[in-house]
Amino acid sequence: MAREPLSPPALEPGAIPDGPRRVRRDPASLRSARWFGPADLRSFGHRSRAMQMGYAPEEWQGKPVIAIINTWSDLQPCHAHFKHRVDDVKRGILMAGGFPVELPALSVSESFVKPTTMLYRNMLAMETEELLRSHPVDGAVLMGGCDKSTPGLLLGATSMDLPAIYVPAGPMLRGNWQGKVLGSGSDSWKYWDELRAGRITDQDWLGIEGGIARSYGTCMTMGTASTMTAIAEAVGMVLPGGSSIPAADAGHIRLCSESGRRIVDMVWEDLTPRRIQSREAYENAIAVAMAMGCSTNAIIHLIAMARRAGHAVGLDDFERYSRRVPVIGNVRPSGNTYLMEDFFYAGGIRALMGEIREHLHLDCLTVTGGTLGEAIAGARVHDDDVIRPLSNPIYGQGSLAVLRGNLAPNGCVIKPAAMDQRFLKHSGPALVFDDYPSLKRAIDDEALDVTADHVLVLRNAGPQGGPGMPEWGMLPMPKRLLKEGHRDMLRLSDARMSGTSYGACVLHVAPEAYVGGPLALLRTGDVVSIDVEARSIRMEVADEELERRRAAWTPPPPRYERGYGVMFSRHIQQADEGCDFDFLRTEFGAPVPEPAIY
Repeated sequence: MAREPLSPPALEPGAIPDGPRRVRRDPASLRSARWFGPADLRSFGHRSRAMQMGYAPEEWQGKPVIAIINTWSDLQPCHAHFKHRVDDVKRGILMAGGFPVELPALSVSESFVKPTTMLYRNMLAMETEELLRSHPVDGAVLMGGCDKSTPGLLLGATSMDLPAIYVPAGPMLRGNWQGKVLGSGSDSWKYWDELRAGRITDQDWLGIEGGIARSYGTCMTMGTASTMTAIAEAVGMVLPGGSSIPAADAGHIRLCSESGRRIVDMVWEDLTPRRIQSREAYENAIAVAMAMGCSTNAIIHLIAMARRAGHAVGLDDFERYSRRVPVIGNVRPSGNTYLMEDFFYAGGIRALMGEIREHLHLDCLTVTGGTLGEAIAGARVHDDDVIRPLSNPIYGQGSLAVLRGNLAPNGCVIKPAAMDQRFLKHSGPALVFDDYPSLKRAIDDEALDVTADHVLVLRNAGPQGGPGMPEWGMLPMPKRLLKEGHRDMLRLSDARMSGTSYGACVLHVAPEAYVGGPLALLRTGDVVSIDVEARSIRMEVADEELERRRAAWTPPPPRYERGYGVMFSRHIQQADEGCDFDFLRTEFGAPVPEPAIY
């Protein structure tokens, strides 16, 4: 049933609120003028090389040079359409009087990059920052969408602090198999368990394989991709409504063009990420994430992003909003029926933010040059089973809960809305594995001594131990339990899990076992207890015994002895700190100066 519209009247997605524009800058003050303007030998070289590529001086003189950071690649299915969408962005830039230049960047394909794209999120952030710093550009359009591309691009653009706007890839179309709607990831895990339990055939599995991903675009469940693009919009870095548009929709083409037009004006207005990304903007993002039924990965990325913007956001902020903002986005896996395409038709992120407006700072600035309140004004819910009112949530508290105790003194995370509710308070004996291959062998052994009351544990899978904190945290159910009819059990790790995953999975245990966190001291048979309402997790082991185990613990060997992996291992922070590199923190040192040009 449609809800009554809010007031004042709605803006179309991508529209810019009316209002006075700021006084435009003198073209001579453009950053790119340092390269192209001076009458010296070095600028002669810059101009002549631009002309070598077929550009006439009239194409760049006195105009903002706009970098398009494009994460397309032949092995990035989520961004397959970016090969053509970049032309739509360029069209918009040219229409607005800018000069577009495309700069390719790391594609961080969640589907293909191993051991995990999380190993390379910070590499993309560094690449983005340095691409913008080292080239003659005045602003940037950031083209991403697949899980780590959104935080990676925004981390780098925030540190560089040139005017920037984010263009999300958009979710793919719904999957389909034998008339059944399929959701990315969520149905992969579901039907894999059914195959292992002997309830579907190999031929069925092949049909699912061919039907679950039917177009370009990101996962169409409320996974990490859709979570992070919505967060980018909530922070103010996406044109209104842009994060909800399906990749295959013609509206996505128009979004690309409009973003290209808008970034040119943002350069003239000197509207930079730091002006948009206030602490209140990040509080908006946390509230939106909780209401959406977000991915657990949101916590890690949001902490890193906020701290790059100079705000000390941490786990306590998520806990505060978790208690206040319920889940109203009825999208799988927290919901049980709908996908992102349905969410878009129901009104999208603007409508959801309209429903939780009492929890938002509506005066926050966005890339439109106007406020968040203006961006969501008049937003309507067209299906209130997909986007619920606050009075009828799908889960009474926020999507995520932060637990602490002697197993995780710095915190860990669980997704209560997407698990069997009987495990919200549970105690059971631990079944501990030190690595994923050992776990995999054991769970396929039907003679494994395990019950549904056990707590399945994987350790040494955190930021350093993984390495890179892979999405292994939705530990596979033991085959024996699947054949007995069980589909959930309490699982615990210092890993992450896909945002498309579900189940009673405790994740991001900090500090991780690999660096000597308490998880390293847990033994098979120890009783693990959690109480989600009390936000507690502990191993029922006496402090004296833990001290004895601590004294006997020895650090594992290093994962890397050369290359990027060594740098990663030496500088990666823990999950509760956002897994940024320590030297990339804003407060690490003095600001990086503009490059010398001689």
